[in-house]
Amino acid sequence: MSDLRELYQELIVDHSKRPRNFGKLEGANRQAVGFNPLCGDRIIVYLKMKDGRVEDARFEGAGCAISTASASLMTEKSKGKTLQEAEALFDLFHHLVTGTETAATAEEQMEQLGKLAVFAGVSEFPVRVKCATLPWHTFRTALRGADEVVSTE
Repeated sequence: MSDLRELYQELIVDHSKRPRNFGKLEGANRQAVGFNPLCGDRIIVYLKMKDGRVEDARFEGAGCAISTASASLMTEKSKGKTLQEAEALFDLFHHLVTGTETAATAEEQMEQLGKLAVFAGVSEFPVRVKCATLPWHTFRTALRGADEVVSTE
């Protein structure tokens, strides 16, 4: 079990130090801003939606390792998803990090989340849940085309 935990920590550190899809997305047709006033994490999520799908996703901002890694892995996993699939992915991730039940079995949930399963341990640290979910709430706001700033408070 400690080997698995170490592997998860390495993945989070890797994505926080070398985030994928970091930077402004030229041609984005949706975006949202998120802020966690408790710790100062800030994020902008950019989406290029085409024919009801996330054609591309990128983010900018500054935050802790958990927040940055979450945004990095989120943008990787969301590309190519339909609006409905992206919303379902949000729900699965949110259930994972908050430790709440889903209709899916734990095995199905982990399979659907793929690398995002590294955040399973976040539910043990309630103060870190907001770090992990800020990019996701911002992503969902961008998906929906809402013009509002997302706050974790």
